[in-house]
Amino acid sequence: MSKATTSVKKYPPALRKKAAAIAEILDGLYPDTPVPLEHQDHFTLLVAVLLSAQCTDVRVNQVTPTLFAKANNPMDMAKLDVKEIEDIIRPCGLSPQKSKAIFGLSQILLEKHSGQVPQDWDALEALPGVGHKTASVVMSQGFGVPAFPVDTHIHRLAERWGLSNGKNVEQTERDLKALYPKESWNKLHLQIIFFGREHCPARGHDPKKCLICSKYGIKNPSK
Repeated sequence: MSKATTSVKKYPPALRKKAAAIAEILDGLYPDTPVPLEHQDHFTLLVAVLLSAQCTDVRVNQVTPTLFAKANNPMDMAKLDVKEIEDIIRPCGLSPQKSKAIFGLSQILLEKHSGQVPQDWDALEALPGVGHKTASVVMSQGFGVPAFPVDTHIHRLAERWGLSNGKNVEQTERDLKALYPKESWNKLHLQIIFFGREHCPARGHDPKKCLICSKYGIKNPSK
């Protein structure tokens, strides 16, 4: 299954021009885009991204050092008791489900992938607890494969800026992939996240003070 497909709908020149201008602003603010989740390799990135569901990156980065000190590879992780994993990751929320997923995917990596995180969309999404967004982050930030992971920040801002209709994250991903060149996807998705956190929050946002909203207007100020 291809994960780089784009929508067949038409994108008017004015919209493409606005999208390019927004990217230029983001490039000026964030010329460097470090991966916000601390990790050492593909496996620790995968686990960290899984833990980040409905949890802040800051909290994940506080929890993973303890977890990875005990197990930073599939073999050691599969030796831990699920309850032990759950106790460590509890601050990240959803710990019963996440601990089972981490334990289960570690076993599958050992059994089916020689203990390595596969650079394959379908294989990644077949792992417990790994959806399309998590797989996209691992493929883009871990393997450098062009992807456009859409989290809550990106979904919200794409609608606010009128780059997508906000119908669902799948449509937002298709729209952004169609509006931006593939070689910019991996960097741009991080830039939008950083901008949303620092300058364009969901609540208490003043559009007049926002570098993007003040110039290009906002389609939905409540988003």
